[in-house]
Amino acid sequence: MKIVSTITEYKNARRQIGGSLGFVPTMGYLHEGHLSLVRRARSENDFTAASIFVNPSQFGPKEDFATYPRDPDKDLRLLEDEGTDLVFMPAPAEIYPEGYSTWVNVEKITERLEGAVRPGHFRGVATVVCKLFNIAEPTRAYFGQKDAQQVVVVSKMVADLNMNVEIVIVPTVRESDGLAMSSRNVYLDPQERQSALVLWKSLQRAKELWLGGERRADAIRSAMTAMIESEPSAGIEYISIARPDNLEEIEEIRSPVLVSLAVRFGKTRLIDNMMLEA
Repeated sequence: MKIVSTITEYKNARRQIGGSLGFVPTMGYLHEGHLSLVRRARSENDFTAASIFVNPSQFGPKEDFATYPRDPDKDLRLLEDEGTDLVFMPAPAEIYPEGYSTWVNVEKITERLEGAVRPGHFRGVATVVCKLFNIAEPTRAYFGQKDAQQVVVVSKMVADLNMNVEIVIVPTVRESDGLAMSSRNVYLDPQERQSALVLWKSLQRAKELWLGGERRADAIRSAMTAMIESEPSAGIEYISIARPDNLEEIEEIRSPVLVSLAVRFGKTRLIDNMMLEA
């Protein structure tokens, strides 16, 4: 496994390996969800590359950039165990050199849900992913369904800018009790960790109601709200039932929808989602 920290080093390595490349962009602190992306990339491409970069531009001034969990040594061991060929680990100044002033802004879909709660977040996401695609030159790039809005934003950017990369969406990986794997789960204390199971339970409740014939979005949202509010430590930021292509909220479910939510448990903010489709 080759590890590089500069764009020049990466470009040289990319030319040497040639062939189809599956690329997995990460912010590190890897877990089984990330590794599922690496395995999928390996199975569909000649070579596999990953990036480890905690992107400062997608964190707000009051968010957890400084304390975001990091363990690069463990990350590299895990990537090597999975047979990753190339790892790009740039410093922030390599991606955003002095005088940097160019940003990618995907409009409308970034103004909803996460974008409404975290202004500027998706400008940072779109910009860094665009830059990483330009640097990595991947054939395919792999993203987890857990970050559903991110997937929609990146897919829209790729389509609108005619980028020569295929976006592959991989199902959410969950703990045995249903909690979606996330690097931020490490922030939860034992009681909050138990309370956080209500995210998956509320999504399962939405699915039960839908399978039972309920098509009113408000009714499903109300049932989810009541379930989550039964956990004293849970603070709902949003519960969304929206079109999966543009994230517009719907009133009556007549086609596949994305049910997504963001909830705080103490100081920890978690997101999760589920598609309701035939």
